[in-house]
Amino acid sequence: MKKIFFCFLAGLLVGAHTHAQQTQMADGVKKTQLPVIYLPVNVSVHFISPEAIQYVDISAKAITGDLPLKNVLRIRLNSDTTGEGRAFDDAVVTITGEKFIAQYRVVKANAITTRDAVTDVEILPSMTRPLDISGIGLSENQLRTIALRLATRENSHPVTANKAFGIKGTVNNLYSFGDYLFLDLGYRNKTNLTYTIDEFRFKVDDKKITKASNVQSLEIRPECVLFNTGSFKRNYRNIFVFKKMSFPGNKVLHIELSEKQLSGRVIALAISYQDILDADVVPSN
Repeated sequence: MKKIFFCFLAGLLVGAHTHAQQTQMADGVKKTQLPVIYLPVNVSVHFISPEAIQYVDISAKAITGDLPLKNVLRIRLNSDTTGEGRAFDDAVVTITGEKFIAQYRVVKANAITTRDAVTDVEILPSMTRPLDISGIGLSENQLRTIALRLATRENSHPVTANKAFGIKGTVNNLYSFGDYLFLDLGYRNKTNLTYTIDEFRFKVDDKKITKASNVQSLEIRPECVLFNTGSFKRNYRNIFVFKKMSFPGNKVLHIELSEKQLSGRVIALAISYQDILDADVVPSN
């Protein structure tokens, strides 16, 4: 009887070993290898991302999260946690940016680990894996880095210029980089009145408009703006980034800067499609 039992047990072990060998385990990061973040009761933890956050997943219902800013994730324990939430020990928080994915193991803090808990976590490159999302192109940080470099360059030959109400507007230069167009704009205020910016508008319009024609206007918006400046006393310069564009030769790209009421000064600039075709390549340094 014992011999039969041992033979049966040996058969089970051999079968289990064979099944384990045949089972393919997925490659990737194990939960035990993830960076640990302790989450105390009644305390929020903020994850600060170097890029705009595109997607977040929290594996436990006991944790709630939101995005108070486009690059900040805030999580905390639910105050009314019951049932499944009370049994919560840990969870995986997944954060996806424009060009990366990061994962953390969030552990419910106890009386001891609460003392070492942090309230903000900077998502460092060493804690991320690269992610290539089709169609996103360059991240906002990458666009800003290029734009900031262009803003430090001197411009001696402007593309076009216009004057109105004592203010001179200038298209300093146009640059192309991959699928992007960088538009360098400058304004010089020769009056004693501070110019308070209402908005910039960018529109593709017909070059010539007659009363009998149907006016077709297409408004476009920049992917990125380097500086968020609300007013200027004398000089203004900024870099606007657009996805590459094309339009027929009988149309122009109009740039309209308007002032907040009551003054309402408006300065308009026009860029031809040939100017865009002649855009300089972003310099390497």
